[in-house]
Amino acid sequence: MAGFSELIKNFEKTRDYVRDFFIYGYKVRNDFDKKSARTYDDEKRRVESWLGDYLVYDDSVRGKQVAISVDSAKIAENPLYQAFYTRSFTDNDIRLHFLLLDIMCDGEQYTARQLTDMLYDGFQLSIDEQTVRNKLKEYEEEGIMLSERQGRAVYFRLSGDFAEDWLDSEGLIDAVSFFSEMQEFGLAGNSMLKMLKLKNELFFMKHYYIVHALEDEVMLTVLDAMEKHKTITVKSFSRSRDKEFEHVAVPLQVLSSVQTGRRFLAAWLPESGKFFSFRLDYMPMPKTGGIFDEYDEVMARYRKLIGHSFGVSLYEVEGAEPLKLVISADEEKELFIVDRLRREKRCGSLEKTGMNEFTVTLDICDPNEAMKWVKTFIGRIKHIEGGTEEIRRRFDSDIDRMYQLYGGDGGEDIQ
Repeated sequence: MAGFSELIKNFEKTRDYVRDFFIYGYKVRNDFDKKSARTYDDEKRRVESWLGDYLVYDDSVRGKQVAISVDSAKIAENPLYQAFYTRSFTDNDIRLHFLLLDIMCDGEQYTARQLTDMLYDGFQLSIDEQTVRNKLKEYEEEGIMLSERQGRAVYFRLSGDFAEDWLDSEGLIDAVSFFSEMQEFGLAGNSMLKMLKLKNELFFMKHYYIVHALEDEVMLTVLDAMEKHKTITVKSFSRSRDKEFEHVAVPLQVLSSVQTGRRFLAAWLPESGKFFSFRLDYMPMPKTGGIFDEYDEVMARYRKLIGHSFGVSLYEVEGAEPLKLVISADEEKELFIVDRLRREKRCGSLEKTGMNEFTVTLDICDPNEAMKWVKTFIGRIKHIEGGTEEIRRRFDSDIDRMYQLYGGDGGEDIQ
């Protein structure tokens, strides 16, 4: 029977588990229905070995709940980075790693066939040429090796760039320390520090969304396809996650919420002819497709649309009118309300329309997306118009329900 190992081969499975059980889901053992309970136990032990100092346990009627609990202002390193340093490898992986580097440290260039012969002649390692070629291509993608085509043959040599040669100044190391905790450079910066046996001891983030580390590989694939104007194949799930859908999408922009820290991919779906946004943390690793010839035309349409989006909804509601919100605020004592309106109106406009009265106009493609924000001003809303009839009716209904919930005209004490 195979023994338990902290190393993993498929990071995607571990990513789903950490996200659903330790970050968003707060699920228990009985909620794990993908495989056996033994698989749950193995995954839980792996995560505990990486994040043991950051886990909290709570016993409930449903069972023991395990979650990550960190004070972002007190951690100098994202604990989720540790998951990227636990990949498993085969015997051939480790042999080829050391033997190939030993052969090629002379600075010369060799073909895959030459290296296969040298592995056998020098180390009595009998291995097929295709395996060696695959390893060389893998190292080329990692930047460890460079390739050059000469006629029909492809020659490989070690890259002459080493991080130690570049990180030779204190100021540059400080810069790497800072960016090691930034979402765009985090894992790469953290890897450099570990290679130099250093730690970030200078920078602590007040608002630190550590979950972004789980999206780094997905983000890299998305940005690469975006730069090259290529399509990607994206999987999405139903709310109950019992159905899986596959979409061919054209990535256009990554949007980040300043409130929740969640990141979304804005994309064009050629098959349905619509714009759509995918949550990045729920997106499995996408596959890159071919070049999308109409990229410039779609991007021009998207830029026009995003200028009328309150959030990440890219759906143009038919018949929607500009949403107007009339707010009451004391100009002398409640300037903080006016400042908030000015700061949070996003693509809307703000104007003073009377004594202690201000009007926000939101000309947006999906007025329904702004309603949660609108409702935070309940008690100050004098009048609301525009949007759609359904939105106005729902707003009035919500106010009536709240009125009844808190006693209404019944004269009864609130329970």
